[in-house]
Amino acid sequence: MKTLLNVIWLVLAGFWLALAYLVAAIILAITIIGLPFAKQALKLGVYAFWPFGRALVQSPTRMKGLSVVGNVLWFVLAGWWLALGHLITGVLLCLTIIGIPLGIGDIKMAGAALVPFGRQIVRVSELNVGVASSSTIVFPD
Repeated sequence: MKTLLNVIWLVLAGFWLALAYLVAAIILAITIIGLPFAKQALKLGVYAFWPFGRALVQSPTRMKGLSVVGNVLWFVLAGWWLALGHLITGVLLCLTIIGIPLGIGDIKMAGAALVPFGRQIVRVSELNVGVASSSTIVFPD
């Protein structure tokens, strides 16, 4: 089932969203200072390309202060327009009945596009029961 959802997602929104993240990564990587942001863009781009069966969770090794600074800079440099892309595609997906679950997932991904630092992507099967919190974005199997 997750493969079918991923293929539908890829055709309707995933390819274009991943392409937007790739463009953001290239633009951010032009300078040495932008390399950590380019890495986050690539991480989210892979997640946006094939999300079902994976989850975005808070990293246990994150440094809170550094994550906050990174997220503020990310928001200014790339996060707001990537999140806007998720919101637009999410609303468009919700216009069709079959696209409603995909649109809801896309709108959830907009939050991840705003603040990616301090998060990691894991397979849903690797999540421990009870670890998922309100900040966890899960695309089920």
